[in-house]
Amino acid sequence: MTQLIDRRRNAGKKSTVNRQRFLRRYKTQIKRAVTEAVGKRSITEIDRGEQITIPAKDISEPQFHPGSGGKIERVLPGNEEFVTGDRVKRPSNENGEGGGGGDASDSGEGNDDFVFQLSREEFLELYFEDLELPDLIKKELARITTQKTIRAGVTTSGIPSNINVLRSMRQATGRRVALGASYKRQLKAAETELVELEATPSPDKVEVARLQRDIAFLKKKINAVPFIDTIDLRYNNRVRVPAPSTQAVMFCVMDVSGSMDEPKKDIAKRFFILLYLFLTKNYEKIELVFIRHHTSAKEVSEQDFFYSRETGGTVVSSALELLHNTIEARYPTDAWNIYVAQASDGDNWNADSPYCLELLQDKIMPLLQYYAYIEIMPRHHQSLWEVYQQVHAQYPNFAMENIDNVVDIYPVFRELFKRKTV
Repeated sequence: MTQLIDRRRNAGKKSTVNRQRFLRRYKTQIKRAVTEAVGKRSITEIDRGEQITIPAKDISEPQFHPGSGGKIERVLPGNEEFVTGDRVKRPSNENGEGGGGGDASDSGEGNDDFVFQLSREEFLELYFEDLELPDLIKKELARITTQKTIRAGVTTSGIPSNINVLRSMRQATGRRVALGASYKRQLKAAETELVELEATPSPDKVEVARLQRDIAFLKKKINAVPFIDTIDLRYNNRVRVPAPSTQAVMFCVMDVSGSMDEPKKDIAKRFFILLYLFLTKNYEKIELVFIRHHTSAKEVSEQDFFYSRETGGTVVSSALELLHNTIEARYPTDAWNIYVAQASDGDNWNADSPYCLELLQDKIMPLLQYYAYIEIMPRHHQSLWEVYQQVHAQYPNFAMENIDNVVDIYPVFRELFKRKTV
């Protein structure tokens, strides 16, 4: 019988198994509380855990309460106050007395709501569980630092679960043949000689007795050869080798021109931080490339991307040119799944928008798995939105959404990266 033993360490002396069971049972209530909590958070608080409250009515369990009627005519062991025949007054439920009463309150009865503390990992898992990178497909298998276990012949040592039965039986058969062959030849010769000797008119009784002793000894030697021995056992050998894996890269492109004031930049930062947490939570083998642009574009570090104060005019094509050149130089499309997320207010030099359309249609979109564009513009859209609508109509893997204020960030994010149903 197979026995499974859970040896995971319980965090903070809490039962890991019971905790996971509770999360599964009240997943709907917990996820609703998580969604509400995310909408109230700042940038620095987005990846911490959460203390959520579940209404008491949602976790109530059936209970036994004293009821009217019924007669009991027995005395329980350990009782020192009553004897058989005494009449005991039934407890009253008034004024908080007796069994089955609720929590104390100045009017009526009530129960406190249940408060539950989610860890950071549990919080992010619940929030991102139904999101994914769209169209993540396997392309050319690239050699990266992952390992897998493969069969590599057999070996003479191992664990019982890895025994190769066929090779072990083959080895045992060969050993029995090798050890018993000489005895079997001697046995056959002795039996033949005994038959010939007994067929003579007056066989030598001493010789017959000797042959019979030899035959018995040879049979005993043959039977002494074990059917299978420990030296016969062969085990499947497994070795770890580098394993090919698909790779993905996400380009984060943000407009930092003068028209992108601090509130708009704050919204863009929140969106990209949410995207960064989502990618690092769900995908281990993914690279991030950060591109800032105004009149010129530059690939920067994560720190500069979010916190640099450099600004200027707006030429969106500079970012698209840098994006295309980076893909061509470092990320061949036959080995990488390429994604782009762009945030802008849509303000662009009018003469530059047609060039952006040309870059996207002819050079960039054929290389990508997915392009997500968010426009942070509470008023009417500008020329860049109109150009991107043409790209959206031509390429189904180009998505675009509008964000008016902070509360729209999370609904838009979920709309862009929601899991597709087959």
